[in-house]
Amino acid sequence: MMKLHNFFRSGTSHRLRIALNLKGIGYDYVPVDLRTEEHLGAAFKAINPQQLVPALVDGDLTMIQTPAIIEWLEERHPTPPLLPSDPDDRARVRALAAIVGCDIHPINNRRILEYLRKRLGQDETAVQAWCATWIEAGFAALESLVAADTRRGRFCFGDAPGLADVYLIPQVESARRFKVDLSPYPNIVAIDSACAELDAFRLAEPARQPDAPA
Repeated sequence: MMKLHNFFRSGTSHRLRIALNLKGIGYDYVPVDLRTEEHLGAAFKAINPQQLVPALVDGDLTMIQTPAIIEWLEERHPTPPLLPSDPDDRARVRALAAIVGCDIHPINNRRILEYLRKRLGQDETAVQAWCATWIEAGFAALESLVAADTRRGRFCFGDAPGLADVYLIPQVESARRFKVDLSPYPNIVAIDSACAELDAFRLAEPARQPDAPA
């Protein structure tokens, strides 16, 4: 059984839980409490020298960085696929995922927000405005791209959930937590609703994890 070292509210942990669920892969849930900075301790540093969640352990293999882990899952467990078979379509799906994974999430994750709070002295209003700025910029682009796709079904691409949805849904959850108005993004909201009907997404929700507050 694989071991997933993660934190219930971490967006990267959330996306990896979705990917594992979509692949039908079971795992042992190992909580790492970011609230108490457990990830900065020696025990977790021995697992991931970068001291970030998640980390996925499969026997003697320890994997970090969700893009690399999800690509590994796709190669090792190709069914059901998270990427379409056509190279052009794969490039499109990867680009949708990268809007979240490269341009929204990295500058809104916990260590950046803690720097804003503790080093730059920003209050919660400023931190929330920071998050909203980059979420809105990324969502505006993603909304435009999915709206223009005449072949799109209920998900980001086609009629089955894939890599782009794996990245998008945790960011929607984060947007709601930071009180971002989602009304300008009806297609994103519709995709979120479609994903919420599936157990793979529901069971990965932060509030359903064993380390989430009761």
